[in-house]
Amino acid sequence: MIQHADSALKIAEYLLQIKAVKLQPAKPFTWASGWKSPIYCDNRLTLSYPVIRTYIRQEFCKAILDNYGKPDVIAGVATGGIAQGALVAQDLGLPFAYVRSDAKKHGLTNQIEGHVEKGQSVVVIEDLISSGGSSLKAVTALRDAGCQVKGMVSIFTYGFKAADVNFKKAKCSTYSLCNYHALIEQALKENYIDEEDIASLKKWREEPENWKP
Repeated sequence: MIQHADSALKIAEYLLQIKAVKLQPAKPFTWASGWKSPIYCDNRLTLSYPVIRTYIRQEFCKAILDNYGKPDVIAGVATGGIAQGALVAQDLGLPFAYVRSDAKKHGLTNQIEGHVEKGQSVVVIEDLISSGGSSLKAVTALRDAGCQVKGMVSIFTYGFKAADVNFKKAKCSTYSLCNYHALIEQALKENYIDEEDIASLKKWREEPENWKP
């Protein structure tokens, strides 16, 4: 994969600036899974800031073309990847579809919304990758529809070992515009966190299910 370290730090700067990412090692958040976490990420906030939204869209397009070439279709993962994916598809002049976590229980019972065809190549857009479980549901749905998934590109990844295992098992490559390492580096530089927070933040990333503040 072609990495863009400078852009990763720039996106980290933006995410921290608009509080799309919040770091609270001493006052952790509780995720839906029950895990205690020193970080909370809501990349939907980037859509409210035109300069940041544009930068992320441009970096998505660059990452896709550099790493996968131009696909036939861009697909967003519901819900966070829908708006981002539509922006990217518009920029690249490509068809767009999005994938629900599960098929609808009524109407046409679609899981994939939009038109895709068997044999088409697809790059999947996601806003955030944690364990990869929900993201890979979209990959499976597209493959079941006969599409060739070239890979997934996200705004941010925590870099959990579980995600690496899950994507490797699914034989799906991934690329993230920004990652946990870049975020911590930028947060320290801009005094969002102190040196004494680093050990705890690194430990959380390594064993999130067992981490304690």
